[in-house]
Amino acid sequence: MRDLPGSILFACTMNVIRSPMAASIMRFFHGRRVYVDSVGVRPGEPDFFVPEVLDEIGINLKGHVPQSFDALQDDFFDVVISLSPEAHHRAVEYMRDASVEVEFWHMPDPSLARGSRQAKLDAYRALRDELMDRIYQRFPPDGSPAP
Repeated sequence: MRDLPGSILFACTMNVIRSPMAASIMRFFHGRRVYVDSVGVRPGEPDFFVPEVLDEIGINLKGHVPQSFDALQDDFFDVVISLSPEAHHRAVEYMRDASVEVEFWHMPDPSLARGSRQAKLDAYRALRDELMDRIYQRFPPDGSPAP
């Protein structure tokens, strides 16, 4: 099992879907053992599908306010995980003078899904499940071997 970092920043394009979802899942697995934050290249408007699909698995996104890299209160992180190409470029640039591990996990943007409400929800659920698997693999909870 890998040691947990002390702090993790998840980044995506607008900090409304991928990065807040990843941050919430990380907190769900690890509680307060790791400081977790999320940002976007630019802040967007909240997305109503995200709290719905997180609520299905018992995770509450209440209180999340989209923010950009420039609005970060603390810019020291052990690991930065970018979830979109644009966020990855910004993360590398933002952290270029810091001793930080920057990882790129290309995640689909479920807001691009077309069709019925159910089809859109399915795209959000697929992202949620992919993030859960990836976070579980990379940062397995104590006592749980990575599958």
